[in-house]
Amino acid sequence: MSLMQEYINRIKSGWGSHELENELQQLIAKYNKFKKTYLFVYSAAIGKSIPDVSLYQDDFYIIHDMLTKKDSSRNILDFYIETPGGSGETAEEIVRCLRSKYDIINFVISGEAKSAGTLIALSGDEIWMTETGSLGPIDAQVKIGRYINSAYDYMEWVEQKSKEATKNGFLNPFDATIIAQISPGELNGVYHNLNFAQDLVVDWLMNYKFKHWKETEIHKKPVTDKMKKDQAQKISKELINHRKWRSHGRSLKINDLESMGLRIKKVDDDPILSDIVYRIQTVCRFLFSTTTTYKIFATCDARIFKQATPTNNSVKIPSAMERAEPIIEIEHKCQKCGAKYKFFGKFKANSKVDKDFLAKGYIPFPLDSKFKCKCGFESDLSGIRNQIELQTGKKLI
Repeated sequence: MSLMQEYINRIKSGWGSHELENELQQLIAKYNKFKKTYLFVYSAAIGKSIPDVSLYQDDFYIIHDMLTKKDSSRNILDFYIETPGGSGETAEEIVRCLRSKYDIINFVISGEAKSAGTLIALSGDEIWMTETGSLGPIDAQVKIGRYINSAYDYMEWVEQKSKEATKNGFLNPFDATIIAQISPGELNGVYHNLNFAQDLVVDWLMNYKFKHWKETEIHKKPVTDKMKKDQAQKISKELINHRKWRSHGRSLKINDLESMGLRIKKVDDDPILSDIVYRIQTVCRFLFSTTTTYKIFATCDARIFKQATPTNNSVKIPSAMERAEPIIEIEHKCQKCGAKYKFFGKFKANSKVDKDFLAKGYIPFPLDSKFKCKCGFESDLSGIRNQIELQTGKKLI
């Protein structure tokens, strides 16, 4: 039986978000015991159209906070990462934070760790990947006019036009018009964006990934600092080469990375380890697909799940003039199947209100703010609860 089918059966038998969250932490504990390291899981719901899915500064603050009281007896951190990318500056802060706390850091990739996620992974002493795992190109994406473009493509085009102008003494009117709109500041900004990621990769590969590289694999020659730097620069140039990869979202698998000169540890070579890692990935996917969770931060003893607040709700909060004891009415639409539900909330116990609203087909507002639709999708209504309690100054019961 596949892992997907196994967890589908568990969900059909009554498993909800609470059981899935506990399962994730149990798997992390199992991983720690097997590898004798400390695993941190950072996973984002790449398929969800939520701006905060990308890597950004608040993620750094959460990671820093969760690792403040680390187990001092363990100096090895394994960091499971899945992200579509995001801020390169945040990636740098996260790496600095991790390096200030642990002597050895390994990154585990079973899904996608793209763009800024790739930057982070390249700061590891080792990169562990499953067959399904992928990194991506690191060419900076910059906003030019109304569009987001590759900094690599932009600079390549500018350099091409510069050579044409030097050779011919002029540019065609179309190119000349475009060039005239480029300011020196904009050009410098794109240049620095392009080199920012490349500089980080060279620095991190030399200091961490190549730290224990003492001799060449075939000829067994001593490895010098210059050889390490040359190899790091070669890899970084490959990763920013948008002309080669064509798409910033391109998936670079184990073979692609090894062809560049990166050595990757293969999770699938160990059946016990691969079972744990694939289960972690599967549980995260189910949490994303069956709940409003869009970002997971978890260790064996702590967890933070970011929830998307549904925006398709209608909340009616009567004024004090309308009712002595206001009753809240909420219309909710399931984000997955579109089914509509009506909830009622109250601030004081009142059996008559319960009877009246239940007779009208309303559902009591859930005490834990979580509601599971008949399709199995679980919505987190805590944002609505907060809105109501903030506006009324009272607590829902």
